[in-house]
Amino acid sequence: MMKSLVCLSLILLPLIAVVEGNLGGWKKIDNLSDPNVVSLAKYAVDEHNKQSKANLVFVKIVEGKEQVINGKKYDLKIAAKDGGGVTKNYEAVVVERVWAHYRSLESFKAV
Repeated sequence: MMKSLVCLSLILLPLIAVVEGNLGGWKKIDNLSDPNVVSLAKYAVDEHNKQSKANLVFVKIVEGKEQVINGKKYDLKIAAKDGGGVTKNYEAVVVERVWAHYRSLESFKAV
């Protein structure tokens, strides 16, 4: 009986997560001031600056969503100032795997 319950749980829990949209689907980030999300946004700006020799300065996160994959993927709309002090919005996609101490900037573009 106990084996049956364990097997049923192993089958149903992933299905429930998928139906509720926790796996694979995008979920709006409600707390844009969360320290980890802010850290990811600043990382995205810093990485973009390194890769493109730009001089953007992080201002704030405008909106964001996250997706559970092999880790988490973040789609962030970030406000940043350029060298002339003009603030523009950028879309950054960052993948994070906390257990592996891994972050990767997948894309960064003006919107």
